[in-house]
Amino acid sequence: MKAIITVVGTDKVGIIAKVSNYLSLHSINIVDISQTILSGNFVMMMMADFSSSDIDIDSARKELTLEGEKLGVEVNIMAEKVFSAMHRI
Repeated sequence: MKAIITVVGTDKVGIIAKVSNYLSLHSINIVDISQTILSGNFVMMMMADFSSSDIDIDSARKELTLEGEKLGVEVNIMAEKVFSAMHRI
């Protein structure tokens, strides 16, 4: 199963490292990643593959939300199917 992970907040050192390290620890593969800085705000979107993961999307959502709070950023995870359905025109 694939999911979309978004991270938004004030830019600082280590955001990508912390999020990608978490994903690696749980065997979650980053399929695609886009990151930019908009007016000092860090914005990242990832497509992640959970097919080999030792946790499910709901557990990752809870844990990454807590990690995001420590970093001062907002982290959201949504199943790819849900994301695609929400953004279909």
